[in-house]
Amino acid sequence: MPTKTLQIPTPDGQADAFAAFPDHGEQHPAVLLYMDAIGLRPVLQEMARELAEHGYYVLVPNLFYRHGPAPVIDLPERITEELRPEVFAQLMPMYEAHTTERAMRDADAYLQFLTAQPEVSAGPVAAIGYCMGAALAMRTAAAHPGRVAAVAGFHPGPLVTDAPDSPHCLAPKLTAQVHFGFAEGDITPEAMSELNRALDDAGVGYTTEVYPGTAHGFTMSDTSAFNPAGLQRHWDRLLPLLDRALAGS
Repeated sequence: MPTKTLQIPTPDGQADAFAAFPDHGEQHPAVLLYMDAIGLRPVLQEMARELAEHGYYVLVPNLFYRHGPAPVIDLPERITEELRPEVFAQLMPMYEAHTTERAMRDADAYLQFLTAQPEVSAGPVAAIGYCMGAALAMRTAAAHPGRVAAVAGFHPGPLVTDAPDSPHCLAPKLTAQVHFGFAEGDITPEAMSELNRALDDAGVGYTTEVYPGTAHGFTMSDTSAFNPAGLQRHWDRLLPLLDRALAGS
């Protein structure tokens, strides 16, 4: 499985990134994978490899590159509930500094770089994300409707807020097929109804669901939130979505 460590030129510098892609020398549809708030690390590299085995070129940028290369902080091998406050105390200033304006500048650069790679085929791409990355995937698709054909988010951060630029308000700009898989407690029934209503009103093809028995972060095997059944359910939703949206690209 070929992998690369790359440097992506952005308006604010160079973003380090990890890429994985199939080992036969053809071109492949592309997936932009947005990390969770814990950052680019081995578990996300392994997920990128898994996707690559299904025929995709997967790019995972270090969203916190302005603060240094990944890993931007020293991470324990496993993030337990006891260690979580200490880890997030270091990460939160970086998360809060990653404004929507910065994220969208970066998204333009990531997509431009991704689609220029020699291993990437012409055609639409997918944007997927975990935790904070779910909203970024949706924002990226809304900003590039002719380019992003699939959006998936798992244990998302807030998608329905009172802000005028709340992610759910971007539904009318989407042309992508969408899936959001929430952990129990990630979203209130009222917010889920509002999200679904926005997607319905915009005519978006989508599925949303709460994965039973899961906690926020359930796909991440290096945290105490990890749920193997939740991770498998995530693959069972994600792979068919990518196949439908990117087939032939």
